Amino acid sequence: MLKKVAALSGVLAVCAVSTVNAADEKEVWHGPFGGTFTAGAAFVTDYSYRGISQTQRGVAFQPTMTYETPTVSEKVPLSAYVGFWGSNVNFPGTGAIAEIDLDAGFRFKAFDDKFTADLGYIRYNYPGSNGNLMLDFNEFGLVLGYDFGVVALQGAVRYSPNFFANSGIGWYKWAQATVPLPFINFKLFGDPVAAKLFGTIGSQYVERPVNYGIPNNDYWDWQLGATVTVYGVDLTLAYVGTNIDYAGCLNTYNCEDRVIFSASKTF
Repeated sequence: MLKKVAALSGVLAVCAVSTVNAADEKEVWHGPFGGTFTAGAAFVTDYSYRGISQTQRGVAFQPTMTYETPTVSEKVPLSAYVGFWGSNVNFPGTGAIAEIDLDAGFRFKAFDDKFTADLGYIRYNYPGSNGNLMLDFNEFGLVLGYDFGVVALQGAVRYSPNFFANSGIGWYKWAQATVPLPFINFKLFGDPVAAKLFGTIGSQYVERPVNYGIPNNDYWDWQLGATVTVYGVDLTLAYVGTNIDYAGCLNTYNCEDRVIFSASKTF
């Protein structure tokens, strides 16, 4: 059975097409204990998780919310966070109607927020799914990033003791480069327009590939795209794919190269 991308945020997660620069400023709401809430939503033409469509190449709506504590101190820029992320999914024959991810972790920033480190946990839940299929799973991850100005680099490793659909130990490693386009600095009806390019490469390993629905223990996935931000909305166009062919993808096009559009907004 095919499982699952985002890609995060915090990763995280894990949005359909992850294009978040660690240095980007996002709107926040003041929360209890001196912390802040961040909320958002995205519309995507295909929910792709690590290159594989989770919606049979159909559209998805994906809300998210995160609470983050204040840092320990100015000298110890360490904070904690908890949040959720959701999306509709389409896994024929499983009963699953949605994916609800619960995440928590610690985030460390240094060098004027240019360096970020995120140690986190994600619980993937699939309401309505047949319990015997064991779709729900846990994943732990470490994401490191540094913004050099001309390019922001991120890398991560994620581990699951028993991945989606009882497919055993899972490891995912990925790297991403984001390049801002400062020469795109015009205003549209008085609002500044910003743009950036990004590229991502990832490798997924699973212990029991038959349960996961892939032909081998591991595969590669990639993304190459651009994001334009206008009126606070991120408009992203990305070329997404894997090295799994039609036959290896349970005779579906869910792993084939394709172009995905997304529109997301932080509130």
